[in-house]
Amino acid sequence: MSTTHPQAAHAAATGGREAPPARRRRNLRRATAPWAFLTPAIVLFTLFLALPIGYAVYLSFRAEKVSGLGLGKGSRTEVWSGFANYADAVADPEFLASVGRVGMYGLLVVPMMLGLALLFALLLDARRSRARGFSRVSIFLPYAVPAVISSLLWGFLYLPGVSPFYYVFDRLGWDVPSLFSSDLVIFAVANIAVWGGVGFNMVVIYTALKAIPSELYEAAELDGCTQVAIAWRIKVPSVLPSIIMTFVFSMIATLQVFAEPTTLRPLSNTISTTWTPLMKVYRDAFTRGDIYSAAATSVIIAVATFVLSFGFLRLVQSRAFGQEK
Repeated sequence: MSTTHPQAAHAAATGGREAPPARRRRNLRRATAPWAFLTPAIVLFTLFLALPIGYAVYLSFRAEKVSGLGLGKGSRTEVWSGFANYADAVADPEFLASVGRVGMYGLLVVPMMLGLALLFALLLDARRSRARGFSRVSIFLPYAVPAVISSLLWGFLYLPGVSPFYYVFDRLGWDVPSLFSSDLVIFAVANIAVWGGVGFNMVVIYTALKAIPSELYEAAELDGCTQVAIAWRIKVPSVLPSIIMTFVFSMIATLQVFAEPTTLRPLSNTISTTWTPLMKVYRDAFTRGDIYSAAATSVIIAVATFVLSFGFLRLVQSRAFGQEK
């Protein structure tokens, strides 16, 4: 004696077609499933990124009005200031000086860091390279060290009184100037960034190199190309998108440099509280208590970062599109 499942009997009775309510429920589950997975990320993004950014923009258009001596209750009120905070920030000589220092810092850090990362990636990808695993870990390891720790380590190596390097220089009779001098301190800060950032960029470029088909190398060798020619004509053009990506990341990190000079500041009197734009934001917000000016300056930095990054990507895309034509 055979039994028939109710759902099978219903499907047979309806000619194999699913009932409209069941089909709607299934379509609803399919439509809502992606949003269920995205909900935690959306909530975190809203609470910890979107809302703080919006509040900072709101504060940048506000100011504190002091009535009387500013001592009684209600003597300090928050008022609308328009673009006054932005005008003051752009005209501030300390802010303009910090922008100039960051620009010079970027000219030192970004080309050197990406150049070393590309060089190390090409050397690791070469056929004659040895101990690739150990070399990758050794080059990448400085990136795993927090910026504050690496700044402290390098800071004590820069101090003539405790640095073993200056001890050796003194024994050799060499008169080496201090890297904390006003002329050389920017190189001291840039060295820490290069030391810590080469490893990450090298891994990105090296991963892109491993994705290149080996048939291209074999064809180039049959044509008589040397390893240097293969690296310059095949490898570098193939990993150009990765180089562009690392350049954008490095440029963003350069505009937001904060940890290294802030950590080195107690060891030197040549690094001011406004040495970088973000240091000025921190000084205004937490030392002077002027959160409105700090908010305006932070918004300017964010907009400048977005404009430079987006503008560079558009420039690269337009040139690539023009070459394809």
